[in-house]
Amino acid sequence: MAGVIEMTARRRQPSPLLIRMRDRSPGLAGALVGGAVAAGLGLASFAVLVMMLWITSPYPDSGPGGALHVAAALWLLAHGAELVRTDTLSGVPAPVGVPPLLLLALPVWLLHRAARDATDGGAVDGGDGLDDGIEEVVDIAVVAGPPLVSARTAWTGVVLGYLAVAAPAALYAASGALRPSWVWAGVCVPLVAVMAAGAGVWSAYGRPGGPLRRLLGGLPVGVRPPALGPEGRPGVAARAAAAGAAVLLGGGALLVAGSLLGHGAAAQAGLLRLTEGWSGRFAVLLLCAALLPNAAVWGAAYALGPGFALGAGHVVSPMSSAPAPFLPPFPLLAAVPEAGEGRLVHWAAAGAVPVAAGVVVGWVVAQGAASGEHGGTRPGGGGCGAVWPPGRTARAAAFAAVLCAAALAGLAALAGGPLGVTVLARFGPVWWQVGAAALAWLVLVAVPTAVTVRAWRCRAPEADGPRIGRQREEPAERARKGGRLRKGRRPGRGWFTRTGVAGIAGAAGGDASPPDGDAKPDTSPATADAPHAPFDHDALYGLRDQRDDTAFDPYDFLPADPAPEPYDALPPPDSAPGPDTP
Repeated sequence: MAGVIEMTARRRQPSPLLIRMRDRSPGLAGALVGGAVAAGLGLASFAVLVMMLWITSPYPDSGPGGALHVAAALWLLAHGAELVRTDTLSGVPAPVGVPPLLLLALPVWLLHRAARDATDGGAVDGGDGLDDGIEEVVDIAVVAGPPLVSARTAWTGVVLGYLAVAAPAALYAASGALRPSWVWAGVCVPLVAVMAAGAGVWSAYGRPGGPLRRLLGGLPVGVRPPALGPEGRPGVAARAAAAGAAVLLGGGALLVAGSLLGHGAAAQAGLLRLTEGWSGRFAVLLLCAALLPNAAVWGAAYALGPGFALGAGHVVSPMSSAPAPFLPPFPLLAAVPEAGEGRLVHWAAAGAVPVAAGVVVGWVVAQGAASGEHGGTRPGGGGCGAVWPPGRTARAAAFAAVLCAAALAGLAALAGGPLGVTVLARFGPVWWQVGAAALAWLVLVAVPTAVTVRAWRCRAPEADGPRIGRQREEPAERARKGGRLRKGRRPGRGWFTRTGVAGIAGAAGGDASPPDGDAKPDTSPATADAPHAPFDHDALYGLRDQRDDTAFDPYDFLPADPAPEPYDALPPPDSAPGPDTP
């Protein structure tokens, strides 16, 4: 057969035995296994990486057991748990609390996928029974059914399975050189598991808006619509906050990259001096790559004004940079500005980032306000009367600024931490200072931008709009009906008036009314001096000048019936015969 057969592969009905087994244990065992597998894959990935670095190192300080202890400790550090280093020169344990944010992506992704897969207890069959010898093109459309496992069961099973592997890993890492802090490990690891698994289950159920509405139930009624859009989608304020956070982090990354380019020689010298072997340099480069998100957050904190700390009492900001204590020659630390007062280039480069973020937040809010999203007309289907009022637009921009500031404060809390005692007990940005500065910048810039852009997008000449609309719509409607283009009778005038299309008659000399004011049809034959006035070129251009130069209707150029007849009554019998009268 040369045709195309469209088939639909639907989920087969499970057997009665499988239904009874599901009723007794609805996916809990599968969710537990999925969570344990996610934790095991994460640990195995860290173990493979550390073992490769240990094998290629020319000076291994410990055996394979020490490398595995380090791998388990790094896996806990990726979740945000603080570590304690015991083998110090002074003998005093030193905390290590700066987690590389890039390492957090792997556990979160594994948890998200495990929770999403745990909600599906069956497989989709497609294409069974197709003969391989048939030379046909078969288009199989898979129809996905609803999740077979309840959200609570899948979420609980994945979290418990993950923690069942994380607890032995923490106990194993406690016997190494980098020991986890039990308080931080007991808080951070379950928190990451709960949030990532919850996001995975929510995604598997189609991202419904009910859970978010219940979560936002404590907010005022006026700020709920901007936070949550229809059908569970992010609202205007949420999208604007995400865009502002992206601009801040991207601007911070650009500042770090520009400073590294300016201090390229110092960064290269630090890399060469820190280690001698190529395997050690490769490990340092991997650590720099894992700390790039931290550097972007630090750059955003620098652009917002509070800056970051390189030790207790050593703050780096655009206004001034305090002399930093003795630090290792790490390549990323070469991007730190020199000690002293900030220069104009520092202020300009740093100030452009929050201003751009505020403009982006205001622009996104203004787009939603101009389209009347969630409460007005649908996007793109309304006019100036359906848009948000200025007060609601300003509130939405302020709420977006609050959400963006909260996100930056959380990232600043994750990106910093202690790297030792005394001087290095404070390393990185201070979260509450970053949040307050982000809120001040965004409210100052985003609210006026949102109100101004909303007014600009909704501008319309209300006085000229109806008149121009009548000039365009009425002649077009009459041309479609095949009648003569006219507007109506007027005392002392002919069939046309001076307004709109009637101006054509006056421009072409077709105004021939009786002295007594009774309007009668103009049935005189057309001559060379007085052709059909409505379609004279001069009159046509005159009409175009009266209208908007940028808009015209194609029906304006359609000719009328060459044999017009009056609308109200036929011509009297004694009237002069017209050019079309036989």
